[in-house]
Amino acid sequence: MAGVMAAVMLGTALGGQEACAGSNAPASTFQVDDHAVRDIARYCHVCWRNARLPEDLWADCTQLVFTRLLETVGRDRWTGLLKTEDTDKREFLRAIDAVKKRTQRARRFVDLSSEVADNGTLGNGVLDQREEVNKAAGEVLSERQQKIIHLSADGWAVPEIAVELGTTTQRISDEKYKAIRKLREKLGVDTGA
Repeated sequence: MAGVMAAVMLGTALGGQEACAGSNAPASTFQVDDHAVRDIARYCHVCWRNARLPEDLWADCTQLVFTRLLETVGRDRWTGLLKTEDTDKREFLRAIDAVKKRTQRARRFVDLSSEVADNGTLGNGVLDQREEVNKAAGEVLSERQQKIIHLSADGWAVPEIAVELGTTTQRISDEKYKAIRKLREKLGVDTGA
């Protein structure tokens, strides 16, 4: 079913692009191998599942990837896209990553309503947990790692923290991972290993 939906969305996009271009070429010129479309859609869906995106957003995310592919990779090269390691595949992976990150960022911002409790009405359990984590952080983390964890807990994204601390996103991601691992060990939280 997902492959059919991707093909329908792709057909709509290709039709729109054909009309915009004002091309007089026959319709067969604009066809794309159905297997390539299904394979790309399946690959995208696995990525969305692994990124834990809500399933109701998968079709939209896949559509955005196809849109970017239409702009950057020739349709005639889609058939071998998943089988090769070249610039086209790198562009495809960049498109997936960009869509995934944009979707994850968009999910973070939620409208507050009167049903949401403010910090003053939170139970002592949540505040006690935060105090326990802060205490453990003071014992096992460097000042820089503590700042990264605090900013992250306050909703900052890794790129935002990198700009704040004047370093690369890779460095922040690595330090955050190590800090979380240290905190889990200190607090005796199962690491899943």
